[in-house]
Amino acid sequence: MRVETTQPGALAGKTVLITGSARRVGAEIARLLHAHGANIVLHYRSSAEDAAALERALNEARPGTAVRVECDLLQVEQLPALVARAVDTFGGLDVLINNASTFFPTPLGDITEIDWDDLLGTNLKAPLFLAQAAASALHERRGLILNIADIHGMRPLRRYPVYSVAKAGLIMLTKSLARELGPHVRVNAVAPGPVMWPADGLDEALQEKIIRRTALKRPGSAAEVARTCLFFASEASYITGQVIAVDGGRSIGW
Repeated sequence: MRVETTQPGALAGKTVLITGSARRVGAEIARLLHAHGANIVLHYRSSAEDAAALERALNEARPGTAVRVECDLLQVEQLPALVARAVDTFGGLDVLINNASTFFPTPLGDITEIDWDDLLGTNLKAPLFLAQAAASALHERRGLILNIADIHGMRPLRRYPVYSVAKAGLIMLTKSLARELGPHVRVNAVAPGPVMWPADGLDEALQEKIIRRTALKRPGSAAEVARTCLFFASEASYITGQVIAVDGGRSIGW
């Protein structure tokens, strides 16, 4: 597994809790922020082997700087303990990154209450209540909440109405929390576009169609999302309540 070896820098001594960080975009964010000095709390729900491998790799690069924690984010009563684990392990919490997400199609005629509860729960309910649980710890460190949204929270994705609604709610939650938690806690969001195709695959013709509609004519990468998170965590001390689209210009050429 590749791990960045950059010397501790702008995030040295900072503690970052990242939900859904065992795989894909979350893991890339964890690797990059760790490379810049952060202590990392790796949250996972079911990807135990991936979480263990990433924890091991990070600790091999810098011993004692990563810990993994299993938690079902839909069980709201478990969230304070997740935050407490970060504080108890590393002495505080500086950044909460709400990355965990569920994504699956819900054509209008097929939507069930279970679909609604799953998509709204993971993409919106969990970030709200985790922010609530973490607010005090973040206040002490003048910290940051960073939500991983989606450009389809601003423009709906056909056949994914519930997911689009959930991400739209997350964008509004970002702005609302920025008002509620200022001046001591900043709250921002990153909204990826065609960065990483769904794990269960996507028709190649549709992939090409999406890429053609970006201004940069190429897909993005998890690393580009991670670098935007690094910017918010290390450089953006006067930015709050904002959403940055990491989409190659897809959202300007709809």
